[in-house]
Amino acid sequence: MPTVIEEVDSGLLVRFEDSHGVFEATVDEVAVTDVTLRFYRDDEKIGSVYNDDGTARTMARLTVPGDTDFISLEVPKAFVRELLDTAQEQGRVRNPDAVEGYRLRVLRE
Repeated sequence: MPTVIEEVDSGLLVRFEDSHGVFEATVDEVAVTDVTLRFYRDDEKIGSVYNDDGTARTMARLTVPGDTDFISLEVPKAFVRELLDTAQEQGRVRNPDAVEGYRLRVLRE
């Protein structure tokens, strides 16, 4: 199963896998901006989903040890949509008033 988005004891587990790699994180909260979802664990930003080419590509990014180190993987909008839906259902969105704007800018097809 390449995609997992579910509530676990330590937060919301998000996982996407394809032939290029695996994106996996456990997050406490998701913060929404115009075109970015930011992932937080213990009030520290650990990653994000952002748009690389306007709204053409969505990339999941995790911060790793080091000042400028990170890993990223292209993820489908369906994964991002499911992640956001689940975060909303579980009350894990820091600023729920920004969700609809994000959906219009990034997740529209």
